[in-house]
Amino acid sequence: FTSEPLSGLVSLLSSSSDKESILTILQVLGDLLSIGTDRRIRYMISKGGSEALLQTLVDTARTASPDYDILLPLLRLLAKVGLRDKKFGQKALELEALDVTLILARKNLPHSQNLLHCLWALRVFTSSVTTGAMLGINGAMELLLKVITPYTQKHTQVIRAATEVLAALLKSKSNSRRAVNRGYVSGLLRLHQDWHSHDTANSYVLIRRALLLCLKHIANLRSGREAFLAAQGMEILFSTTQNCLDDKILEPVVSIVLQILRQCYPKSPLPLVTANSAYTFPGTRSITSDPPHVLTEEDFEEDGEEEEDKDSDSEDVKEEDDDLETDVNKLSSKPGLDRPAEELMQYEAMCLELSCNFKELESEAGDDLTFDETQYTNHHHIPTPVSLKGCCLNKDQVFWGHEREATAQTSLLSRVKMGRSNLHLTSKKGPGMSPHQNVQSKGFGLSSSGSKSPSIQPLIKEDTWDIDVISCPRMSASLTNSTQPKEIAELMDKLLQTHPKSMAFHDPYLYMAKARRTRSVADFTMMSFPDFWGHCPPASAQSMLERKCGVQRIKIFEDVRRLIQPNDVINKVVFSLDESWPLHDIASDCLQFFSKFESGNLRKAIQVREFEYDLLVNADVNSAQHQQWFYFRVTGMRTAIPYRFNIINCEKPNSQFNYGMQPTLYSVKEALLGRPGWVRTGYEICYYKNHYLQSAAITGGASGKYYYTLTFTITFPHDEDACYLAYHYPYTYTTLMVMPSLKPCPSRTSWGFSWKQSGDPATFSGDLRPPRKPGLIATNVMAFYLSHFLLWLEHKTAVTASDIPEAPVTGSAPQL
Repeated sequence: FTSEPLSGLVSLLSSSSDKESILTILQVLGDLLSIGTDRRIRYMISKGGSEALLQTLVDTARTASPDYDILLPLLRLLAKVGLRDKKFGQKALELEALDVTLILARKNLPHSQNLLHCLWALRVFTSSVTTGAMLGINGAMELLLKVITPYTQKHTQVIRAATEVLAALLKSKSNSRRAVNRGYVSGLLRLHQDWHSHDTANSYVLIRRALLLCLKHIANLRSGREAFLAAQGMEILFSTTQNCLDDKILEPVVSIVLQILRQCYPKSPLPLVTANSAYTFPGTRSITSDPPHVLTEEDFEEDGEEEEDKDSDSEDVKEEDDDLETDVNKLSSKPGLDRPAEELMQYEAMCLELSCNFKELESEAGDDLTFDETQYTNHHHIPTPVSLKGCCLNKDQVFWGHEREATAQTSLLSRVKMGRSNLHLTSKKGPGMSPHQNVQSKGFGLSSSGSKSPSIQPLIKEDTWDIDVISCPRMSASLTNSTQPKEIAELMDKLLQTHPKSMAFHDPYLYMAKARRTRSVADFTMMSFPDFWGHCPPASAQSMLERKCGVQRIKIFEDVRRLIQPNDVINKVVFSLDESWPLHDIASDCLQFFSKFESGNLRKAIQVREFEYDLLVNADVNSAQHQQWFYFRVTGMRTAIPYRFNIINCEKPNSQFNYGMQPTLYSVKEALLGRPGWVRTGYEICYYKNHYLQSAAITGGASGKYYYTLTFTITFPHDEDACYLAYHYPYTYTTLMVMPSLKPCPSRTSWGFSWKQSGDPATFSGDLRPPRKPGLIATNVMAFYLSHFLLWLEHKTAVTASDIPEAPVTGSAPQL
């Protein structure tokens, strides 16, 4: 058939009144539209096919005795055509087909087959919210509730169609409001419980999903969420779903439950006195301190009275939240160049590092150093490639960073199902083994039995270690004019004497001298141990962490458990820049946090459960936004215990942590044992939207914006250690100032940098002069953006830092 006969059939149907003729035309149309593509259906629609079918329905149904021999094939054809007609609902409303179909459905409640066909037609009518609202006014929801209640497993095909129509009707705000006012929420929850308890074989997952979609659409209203909470909806959905999280068959059900729980979780502001940064600097851009934030009506999305008309294409809209279960496969592993490599040669003049042989660079002398700095220049040592290999951590020593997730995943599921981890039952001081005991048994110089490898000797005796003093030294702790106690100064001097001379591009004496000259808004007096001591690069690449399916939803369920099962919730503030410090009891078993050092960023730490902490990072100076970078010290941990950390005030809608990136960790004890280095570590890592609402004043008037949570679990390598955790390898301003004084010798390293600096080294100003020979000009700003480019390249191409040639820097600055 060509398009002309198809349009002729439509015209013939409009003018036919004979039963046999109508049946023949419907059969031919059904056969034509059942094969081929949607092009035929769309052509038929353009020729008035939808109107012809709807008019035939109205004429046939309004006869004294409706002929179901015509109505049933006609309703089937309407259901097929209506899916492709964007204006189908509006056409049905204009031709009064809505009322006719609703009357047919009421008449056929005892006749399941006739009722099923009427429900199929109603389903396509509700593709428009306007027609759905009209059906709600005419009593469609009451009719559908008669079909689906009480619970029964008879005529399940009809029940499925009725629940799907009801879910479509509840997309209308007026229908959802009507459902709340008539108490439908509790009835839908009871139906969900009945189907969940009786459908043990999971044969009716689509019915259960449709019921949950009804609740989800109702929860879009504030009054709907209030009714849901009042009906104990959070508890019901949590209890019926917690044992189904790892069931693939119930994936459609679990995903909708997760969205409802997040939607109905009571919104709250961040647990901060003010959203403004804890540090301010007087100037033209300084901001005034705002009062403690209390959520107002402006911070919430308005329910609205108007109906937004949606066509049938709205069915293609993603039902799930965008931040749930990010598809790792969508991340391109190694994208190719957007142009031939030969074309890059034209940029040699601007990017000399593309073609320059750095081995030919000559070292340059004459940097302006103060007396404080020149007295330590004899300690400078730029290692050869051989010595670089000698100071690298071997594969066995960094193995502990690749935690095994199988046991962790099982214990995590059991925590949600049972309510508490069995680790909590272990004696706090006892030697009981944990499921995570063997996580670090092969790494950081530990043998399989857990004892330290005899080939590794500590730099100083362990019984002389004072972790609290060593892990965050004061900037003048080892100088002769130090005001610190003599014992501390002697300890630091003894420690510095053991510093490995083969440490690449680092000198602790020079770093301390430069750090004292660096001016900061916070006026730091302490240094972080990794910046002071330095670190060695890993000997091999560290692969991206494999994302385990379901981790994100399990974490969200654990967050929901705080609300409905608060028995084990502690909620104790253990660190805060806004309050007097220290806040924690030194004798307590909680972790101790600290971040008052250069590039450190932690504003508040709250102990949520025994081994779980909520962390809040500080905003930029003179700002209330830009919260992503974190860098802090944690002490007081116990080995073989999984600690969960939640950074709850992130702002980006997505993160590389959803694609296999891990935070970095530096262990002070490992450094003192001769293995200083940052390692990628952590498991059960994910990034998702939480229930903390951003103030409309911060978002520029936009309402309904939420913060995001970065969560990760870490098992520390040593008891009572001091470990530093960071978003990425830290690269401080002081490190940048030290680099010109540590010029690499071209004859001893494969990388060369030409440095030119003048003016105040503690500011961003300086006189930039070209190097004598072609080389890489590194200024403050260029080094900052270069580190960001390396970070972007590492994650955008899904490679590790060791895939990039080793540069004479320690890592990356905070992300832009």
